[in-house]
Amino acid sequence: MLTLVIANPHAGGGLVGRIWQRLRPVIEERLGEVSVAVTDTPEDAGARIREAADSGLSRVIAVGGDGTNNSVVRALVEVADERGLDRIPWEFGMIPIGTGRDWARTLRMPTGPDEVTDWLARAKPHICDVGILVSEGHSRPFLNVASAGIGGDVDARVNAVKNRRPWTFLRATLASLLQYRPQRLRVRLDGNLWYEGSAYIVAVANGRYFGHGMLIAPDAAVDDGLFDVVLVEGMPRHRIIGALPTVYRGTHLERDDVHHARASRIEIETEGGEPLGLDVDGEHAAGRSISCEIRPGFLPILLHPDALRGHGIEKGA
Repeated sequence: MLTLVIANPHAGGGLVGRIWQRLRPVIEERLGEVSVAVTDTPEDAGARIREAADSGLSRVIAVGGDGTNNSVVRALVEVADERGLDRIPWEFGMIPIGTGRDWARTLRMPTGPDEVTDWLARAKPHICDVGILVSEGHSRPFLNVASAGIGGDVDARVNAVKNRRPWTFLRATLASLLQYRPQRLRVRLDGNLWYEGSAYIVAVANGRYFGHGMLIAPDAAVDDGLFDVVLVEGMPRHRIIGALPTVYRGTHLERDDVHHARASRIEIETEGGEPLGLDVDGEHAAGRSISCEIRPGFLPILLHPDALRGHGIEKGA
């Protein structure tokens, strides 16, 4: 079983690069035959996946943060599409060493590199959905959460910070809330008009967390073939700032000014055709209108059996 490990040395403010020499022998010991690629871009990751796929590739492990996950999944989807595959045949796992680690929260992964490597060594493949965001004619896969609205502004602030800390996301969120003006949006779910009006954010969630621990979609499941869509209406600044703690607790869905639904296709556009800030797995983007479609069961992810017990990732588990 050939495992390709793709490491982003810049993830976590350079943390991956600093601990890589210690981490590499642990990975090789616990995961068997390993090929290691240190990459900086999705294009680099795609090239290494193509090479490994021709040499008996079985697993791909991303070492980094949510942005690294997005780069690797994006490359996996592109390679699978190039080869005309209905499903990605290579198992995907991660060692979370980035700043946010929100995808790892959904999967109930440990945070220490040694512990998570052991976790992966005992993990089994589990079918996972993948989202495809299309904006301005360009498509972009996402694994965790894509959002329109204030999330793009928060990303821009976070990405401008060189040395990120656990509070970087919260500080950026508060700064955005103090300055961001909600846009008027029109949102359709599976072809039907769902919401029209002012909104701070529309989150299209496959996973449960974003923004370094915000439980934006507490009922989301990565394997149900549907997105959880969460929309926060426009409201006075004092109300939105006062409501912020409810997102960390996951109780915001109880509010009358927060809307929640499930759908397989989402279309979002601004009423005046203004540019719309986007967040795609923690990476900043922009567009005047977007659509998101889900590919059910498209990616086998590596999961420890404990992740599926109790309040695991499956609905009703």
